Amino acid sequence: MGTGEANYFRYYKRLGVIAKLATSYMVEKALPHVVIVGGGFGGLATARALCHAPVRVTVIDRSNHHLFQPLLYQVATATLAPGDIAAPIRHLLRRQRNVTVAMAEVTGVDAANRRVLVNYLGRPDMPLAYDYLILATGAAHSYFGHNEFAPFAPGMKSLSDAESVRAKVLKAFETAEIEEGPAKHHDLLTFVLVGGGPTGVEMAGALAELRRYTLQVRLPPHQPATGAHHPGGSPTTYPHDLSRKTCAQSPGAPGTRGGGGADRTGRESN
Repeated sequence: MGTGEANYFRYYKRLGVIAKLATSYMVEKALPHVVIVGGGFGGLATARALCHAPVRVTVIDRSNHHLFQPLLYQVATATLAPGDIAAPIRHLLRRQRNVTVAMAEVTGVDAANRRVLVNYLGRPDMPLAYDYLILATGAAHSYFGHNEFAPFAPGMKSLSDAESVRAKVLKAFETAEIEEGPAKHHDLLTFVLVGGGPTGVEMAGALAELRRYTLQVRLPPHQPATGAHHPGGSPTTYPHDLSRKTCAQSPGAPGTRGGGGADRTGRESN
């Protein structure tokens, strides 16, 4: 093959590649567009379920990572590092060719025109068209009309929440270590948790282990760290007999006891 024929062949080969790319782009654009708002358990499961579907999928989340929320209490008690319970959404969906991940905040939905409004790259209310919209934004904790409690009872729904609680808990232990007045130890090491669900119960146990085994703060024997207080004694979803038994046994839990005290608090919404 001569030089001219080789160049001719390469030219048409490039044209073929360009034609394939253009065709692929046009076919992709013609596919229905599914927008998923939220990269939590629901949003991630939905995106994976559409792996082989003839659609284009866009996952929008304010963070670029998926968070395993059930283990937030371990970050809050310094058992795990934040990176141990978070993974990039793009990495989790890296094998899905029909998925695009966008780190942006959804500010509204224009249902009439099938558009989602997002704050993206510093540009507010950018419209993003969709054919199907899935809202999987998760839940937020509630103060039941008493938002003034927020500065004293932080929620625990994100990594920043857990890190904030961890800082307060560790500072309380550090302050108690150097505090010379025994009367102040009770206030410093009293932790009140509102909510007796899985996170509340696990958090209470983790605080007890932190006090007894991990930090070993030098305190007088009569000044243990105090633990969880559940409104109504115990979760109301338990049968009455079990609730009564739980209340009777709670004061005997290692390193914890029910009761009030200073607001070193974590809050869990059920």
